[in-house]
Amino acid sequence: MNTDLIITTYNRPDALEAVLVSVMNQTVLPCQVIVADDGSGPETKTLITRYQEIFPVPLVHSWRPDDGFRAAEARNRALSKVISKYVILIDGDMVLHRSFISDHLRHAEKGRFLQGGRVMMTEEMTKLVLAEPSQEFSPKLISSGLESRLEKRLTAFRSRVLAYFFSKELKNKDKVRSCNMSFFFDDARKVNGFNNDFVGWGREDSEFVERLLNSGVRGKLLRFVAIAYHLYHFEATRDSLPINDAILNKTKTNKLIYCKNGLSEFLCLLSMCLVNFVLNIAV
Repeated sequence: MNTDLIITTYNRPDALEAVLVSVMNQTVLPCQVIVADDGSGPETKTLITRYQEIFPVPLVHSWRPDDGFRAAEARNRALSKVISKYVILIDGDMVLHRSFISDHLRHAEKGRFLQGGRVMMTEEMTKLVLAEPSQEFSPKLISSGLESRLEKRLTAFRSRVLAYFFSKELKNKDKVRSCNMSFFFDDARKVNGFNNDFVGWGREDSEFVERLLNSGVRGKLLRFVAIAYHLYHFEATRDSLPINDAILNKTKTNKLIYCKNGLSEFLCLLSMCLVNFVLNIAV
């Protein structure tokens, strides 16, 4: 099965480069990689242009103006450019294990979305990785600079056998993180993608998953596979949480499936552009 990979980013070109390098070294490549850029400056565009020349698959730069944290809209703009039946979604600070994409595809099944985990890097390890982002990052289970807690460190150990026994139905919706998630594109269209009403950090991924669950799509929590290493960064401000929590709670209370202000806005825009293109050629 084919898949597209979407990478969400904002003004971290060094981190994005490390991520792109990890994508280039995947055992299974996506059909295309779409960078969902939430308004980054020219450094990010320069980086993407440079990698477009050497990337093994099409590398698409989906950019929106910088007018506040609008990750939901950035992801919808990227989703409107998807050409595959399946979508894998990560953040621009998640460096991927070589088998990351193959693991997601191996566990994909109709009527489910997949939620993978993340292995946290220390600030010191992150500085070392970003000092040479063009070098492949391939840590071992015993490598320093990863999670210090044993139960978290074990999540850096990839095992298809252990994944079979420990991957399970997603029960705790609080564990949802769009930094490592995959789903069928048709399921995303059914709920109209992410809600563009979300502005500022937080809850846009939880609300998207809430609507997926309300539509009958179940979640599966992956363990010991689909491993990604999360580069350290300072946490974003939580100033928008009260407003965003209100949107999420409305979806929960009313068991909403479809959001009015979502993916369709950009699918329609894309259709209009194609129509205009064809008309111009005809003229």
